[in-house]
Amino acid sequence: MTSFISLMRYYLAEHPSIVGFRWSHTQSWGSTWSFLFTSIALYIASATVLHVILLLLFRRRRRPLPLGPIPAAHSLCMALISATIFAGTLLSTAAEIRETRWSWRRSRTTPFQWLLCFPLGTRPSGRVFFWSYIYYLSRFLHALRSFITILRHRKLSFFKLFNHSILIFMSFLWLEFSQSFQVLAILLTSLVYSVVYGYRFWTAVGLPSACFPFVVNCQMVLLSCNLVCHFGVLLMHFIKGGCNGIGAWVFNSVLNGAILFLVLNFYVRMHLKNRKAGGHGGAAGDDRRFVAGKSELVKDKDI
Repeated sequence: MTSFISLMRYYLAEHPSIVGFRWSHTQSWGSTWSFLFTSIALYIASATVLHVILLLLFRRRRRPLPLGPIPAAHSLCMALISATIFAGTLLSTAAEIRETRWSWRRSRTTPFQWLLCFPLGTRPSGRVFFWSYIYYLSRFLHALRSFITILRHRKLSFFKLFNHSILIFMSFLWLEFSQSFQVLAILLTSLVYSVVYGYRFWTAVGLPSACFPFVVNCQMVLLSCNLVCHFGVLLMHFIKGGCNGIGAWVFNSVLNGAILFLVLNFYVRMHLKNRKAGGHGGAAGDDRRFVAGKSELVKDKDI
C-alpha cells in the first residue's frame, strides 16, 4: 500500500514533466489567444450547424436518437479524468506548500491564504499550473456533451453553449494571468464533476437514479462554495495588499455570477413546477412528465 501511494505521488506530483511545467505560448498546446477564440467559435458554429441539420432531417420524428454506449463512455471518461485532476491537484498543492511555506513566514501567510490569494508576481509554472493546464484541456472534452444532448434531444440550449464556452475561457485566463483562487476552484470543480459524471455513468448503464435532482443539487453546492471563496479572495486582496491576477478574477466573478443567476432561476422554476404538479389532480401526470423532462435537460448545465 505504501509503495502504491509513493507511485501515485510520483506520477501525479513529482514527475519531472509536472515539476518543470511552464505555461508558454510556444510550448503549450492551445495556449494562444487565437487558438482560444477560434476553438470557441468553431464549437458554437458546429453545434448550431448540427442542430439545424437534425431539424431538417428529422422534422417529423420527435423520439430521441439512440446513441448506444456513447453517453455512458463520455460520462465514465469525464469521471475518471476529473478524479485524476482532483488527486493530482491535491498532491501537487501539498507538495508546493511543503516546499515554499518557509518563504511565507515574513508575510505571515498561511496555506489557506495562499490557496485564496497568490502573491503578486506569481508565474504560471510548476505543479499546480500543470494540473490547471490539464483542467483547461479537459474543458474541450467536457464541451462534447453539448453534441450528445443535441443528438439525443435535438434541442440547442444557448445556456449550454454559453456555459461551456465560458468554462474554456475562464480556465485559459487562470493560466494566462496566474489567477488567484484557481487551485481551490479546480479542487472543488473536479471533485463535484467526478461525482456528477460518475452518477451519470451509473444511470446511463441502466442503474436506478436518485429520487431528487442529484445533478442540480451538486451544482448548487459547487456554486455556493465558489461564492464563499470569492468573498474570501476579495477580503485577502485588501488585507494582503493585492492578489495576483485580480483583474482576471473580477471577470471570472462576473461570469460566475451570471451562471449562478441562470441556475438559480431554473432551480426556483423547477421547484415551483413540482409544487404545482403536486397540487393539481388531473394535470399532475403531465406536469410531472414536464418536470422530469426539464430535470433531464438540466443535467447538462455543468458549472
